[in-house]
Amino acid sequence: MRVAVVGTGYVGLVSGACFADFGHVVTCVDKDAGKIERLKKGEIPIFEPGLDQLVASNAREDRLFFTTDPRDAIKTADAVFIAVGTPSRRGDGHADLSYVYAAAAEIADLVEGFTVVVTKSTVPVGTGDEIERIIRERRPDADVAVVSNPEFLREGAAIADFKRPDRIVVGTDDARARAVMQELYRPLSLNETPLLVVNRRTSELIKYAGNAFLAMKITFINEMADLCEAVGADVQQVARGIGLDNRIGSKFLNAGPGYGGSCFPKDTLALVRTATEYGSPVRLIETTVAVNDARKKAMAERVVAACGGAVAGKTIAVLGLTFKPNTDDMRDAPSLDIIPALQKAGASVRAFDPEGMHEASKMLSDVTFTQSPYDCVSGADCVVIITEWDQFRALDLDRVKTLVKSPTIVDLRNVYRPAEMAAKGFQYASIGRG
Repeated sequence: MRVAVVGTGYVGLVSGACFADFGHVVTCVDKDAGKIERLKKGEIPIFEPGLDQLVASNAREDRLFFTTDPRDAIKTADAVFIAVGTPSRRGDGHADLSYVYAAAAEIADLVEGFTVVVTKSTVPVGTGDEIERIIRERRPDADVAVVSNPEFLREGAAIADFKRPDRIVVGTDDARARAVMQELYRPLSLNETPLLVVNRRTSELIKYAGNAFLAMKITFINEMADLCEAVGADVQQVARGIGLDNRIGSKFLNAGPGYGGSCFPKDTLALVRTATEYGSPVRLIETTVAVNDARKKAMAERVVAACGGAVAGKTIAVLGLTFKPNTDDMRDAPSLDIIPALQKAGASVRAFDPEGMHEASKMLSDVTFTQSPYDCVSGADCVVIITEWDQFRALDLDRVKTLVKSPTIVDLRNVYRPAEMAAKGFQYASIGRG
């Protein structure tokens, strides 16, 4: 099948490359000429393990193309995916749908023959209705079906998630559109991947409900971590004890400094706003948002406490800047709250991240970025682990101790064992292990 993907951000690029790898002919469209030229040269603008090889191999096989001109791509497409950004709108927290609606208008002007217009971007309930209205208004003669097909990709594992998903959700009542979507995802039928076909509004809500539930699960275990510290329990053992219950499951029960990234913060906020508009408030999600925001801000206080109550004039070494490992995504990362708070308290901050320093440099000021974790900790009064990159899990602790000014480590991801750190002579603070 012939596929056009409008938007070459994280979702659009991963989806386009994976559809091409399924054997479809895919053209990815973006208005950013610089980005398109880089992609044509095989340069990937985001860090996602395996994506560079996937793009290169499918481009080489003439199944994956990149362009700034959408005309031919959309005219010949069986399906056009809208995969543009939907950031939180300033002021009210709603998803900014201006890019989605602009893409819909552009598609309307160019479609020929029966075309399935698929919303891959994360959008509030009812967005598909508005996309359809825009297309019908601009092109009453257009033979289109507007479908919702939310993505469930984890940054750092997106290719595996696309090719081996738990489920595929398709929102449509149109039989022809359903047939097109089944054909697009036919390679996954070999794995017996469930394809859940629902109405469009249900599909849109599934995405938000799923992300909100996972965010709530993270926030729950973080609050349990605080309680563990108060009563002398171990949150990791609590998480294992409840996670072995099949009704609960073990995923997203890792205590830490709060969730961040491109999805959970904006999606929980957008769901709260949508629910409020419809007069059906979601109190649990409202609380989740508030607790998570407060938690990220409070993490700097833990560092200050570990340093004896003051960090003025001290050097803090931060290991990990991105919101999670195996990505360069800095959106709503806890480090963006923790580092400025430490600086405001008078600390000097040095930082190292395997992939995120370029993006972090655009968002943080007066931070010294280093070439390695050992450069980072050299001369530090305190080391703070914010992101659990693999290389931080296997630090040469003896070497670290010789480099730091003071053997103090604040581990916000529970990478190390308290007994091991005590044996090495470190003053060690972690999360929820009272």
